[in-house]
Amino acid sequence: MAGRSRPKRAKVRGNSMKAQFAPGLADIVLETVRLWRKHHLGYDQTKYVVEQVRRRLKLQPLGTRRRTVDRLDKSEVEQLIRHTYQSHNKYGLMIKTLFLSGSRVDEFVHIRVEDLHLDADPPQIYLSHCKKESNRYVPVLPTLAQELRTHLNGRRSGYLFETNRNDRYSVRTVQSVVKLQAQEAGIEKRVYPHLLRHSIATILLDSGEVPIDQVQKFLGHLQLSTTQIYAETSIRALGENYLRAMSGTKS
Repeated sequence: MAGRSRPKRAKVRGNSMKAQFAPGLADIVLETVRLWRKHHLGYDQTKYVVEQVRRRLKLQPLGTRRRTVDRLDKSEVEQLIRHTYQSHNKYGLMIKTLFLSGSRVDEFVHIRVEDLHLDADPPQIYLSHCKKESNRYVPVLPTLAQELRTHLNGRRSGYLFETNRNDRYSVRTVQSVVKLQAQEAGIEKRVYPHLLRHSIATILLDSGEVPIDQVQKFLGHLQLSTTQIYAETSIRALGENYLRAMSGTKS
């Protein structure tokens, strides 16, 4: 009876790939879940583990890798931040900081007050809870630095954003906040923290002011090829905007 239920669930979800692999890999999935829970791995950490396992086993993906990423355009980001400030000021500052720092959500929730260098020129945040060799300083706008000073109100220790119990926010909570605020802001795209990271990367490249190698350092990518995906997304956006702009032009 139990053996027949697994393919049925996969079929309901409409994913033939899951239906093909689920019976044979179910036990491995359960063992992996147990192991990751034991070591309290977050989303970015589990992603890193999978990547390292693939590299050590020298596994190659089948077919071609998708060379573009989803993102919000600048007006959508502004809409999200503006709405969130109006509905919940602290969450507005959280989303603004998450976006402007380009940090992964697991990096973001671990930012401590001691990691802030708000009097530097330009102001900077040190991201210390990162993938291997990607700890880094990222610049932020002076206006954000001033908002963070006001938010801290003289506090000199602890996490930058804390719960009522003076603990850091969980990754899942930040994910839920971003998703809910985007829905309430009327943004139709599926919005999640990593989409904000995609968005600032392509916005920086679209501006023409930030070279791709500097965007690589800002994002903490170990390989330039990873950052190049954002450049290709930027080119695609240019093409789409060009077609829209020229659609009414007579040849």
